[in-house]
Amino acid sequence: MTNSAHAARAGNAARGDNIDFANPQAIDPAGAGLDPDRLGWIGEHLRARYLDPGKIAGAQIAIVRGGVLGWFESFGWRDRERSLPVTTDTIWRLASMTKPLTGVALMRLYERGHFQLDDAVERWIPEWKNMTVAEPDPNGGRRIVPAHRPPTIRDILTHTSGIGYGPENRDLDLGARDWLETHDLASLAAAFGQWPLRFQPGTHWLYSHGMDVAARLVEIMSGLPYDEYLRRELFAPLAMTDTDFFVPADKVERFAACYGRDGRKQLVLIDDPTTSGHLHRPKLLNGGGGLVGTTADYLRFCTMLAGGGELAGQRVLGRKTIELMTCNHLPGDAEMADLALPMGYGEVGFAGNGFGLTVAVSKGPQPSGAVGSAGEFMWGGAASTTFWVDPAEQLVVVFMTQLLPSGTFNFRGQLKALVYAALL
Repeated sequence: MTNSAHAARAGNAARGDNIDFANPQAIDPAGAGLDPDRLGWIGEHLRARYLDPGKIAGAQIAIVRGGVLGWFESFGWRDRERSLPVTTDTIWRLASMTKPLTGVALMRLYERGHFQLDDAVERWIPEWKNMTVAEPDPNGGRRIVPAHRPPTIRDILTHTSGIGYGPENRDLDLGARDWLETHDLASLAAAFGQWPLRFQPGTHWLYSHGMDVAARLVEIMSGLPYDEYLRRELFAPLAMTDTDFFVPADKVERFAACYGRDGRKQLVLIDDPTTSGHLHRPKLLNGGGGLVGTTADYLRFCTMLAGGGELAGQRVLGRKTIELMTCNHLPGDAEMADLALPMGYGEVGFAGNGFGLTVAVSKGPQPSGAVGSAGEFMWGGAASTTFWVDPAEQLVVVFMTQLLPSGTFNFRGQLKALVYAALL
């Protein structure tokens, strides 16, 4: 093969032109530059450590490298109580893996000139004018002071705005679930403008409702309900036919059950797929964690990101916009560990990771203490789902399971060791 022919093939592969997403079992490890014997270690590990001991009910992993589908494997039960196995079209709760989709949705509007990253949120949500901050008082307790500057769109996309997540951060006076069920994106975003921030904007990192505010900005700028915007601008171009804010009746059979652990560390059913709240369109189109979808759909999304914003001839974002999203936006090129509030939480480790626009960004193997590449970007979801994209290796990995909470086991760290060991 000539150099030019090889370059053309590599270019098409990077766009995902040769991936048969409709038949993810048609894998090509050699074409993806992966060792199939070592890839087999992934299944051995999951079965021995998690499935056979009953720590999880089921799982699924997909790997793309250089635009070639190198691995797609399903394990165990999507619904243990009904003895229904995980299938290639199983529908999973994406939870916080919704966030990068929200980031892409908003950045499409950036590309149309609707905003700049350092524009104040109050320009679109007037309730965010004259924000205040609750800070420690030298005499004890907290005092309310004016914000040094208004929170910006960059702040909400990087979890540095000063808002938080849920009653554990004293942001909500009521239980988070009850409170959220009474709001839509408009009222949620407005409400956050009425409460003191946890810290001065841009000075700390705290996991937050920022992506829900971003979803509201999408509605305001586009003039469309958030779910309709996603269907038009992301799901249709990427053929993500099974991703939405709810599971329709004709797809309930494919919806996975969600589990947790009791006091004896035994697996217990938390959300029955036949009675789940995900069976109906919610009032709040949660831009930070509301979507459900298949592994193949999310793999399309990630392969688009790895391909510089394009998949199979459909351009979703410009290449330079992807670069903007996936560079470190923390002040002074800091790590999340430098800025995270005590007892703060994220879906990936803080050490060795900066943060871009809705995704964590690795600073490399040495600072993170894990195999990988500087510049890889990633996130996960509350039900222990995870993904990462490594541009240096043209690598995409998507892992699905349904176990709450996500910090129970370090799936991402273990999978990284296994996947990178298989690279040729």
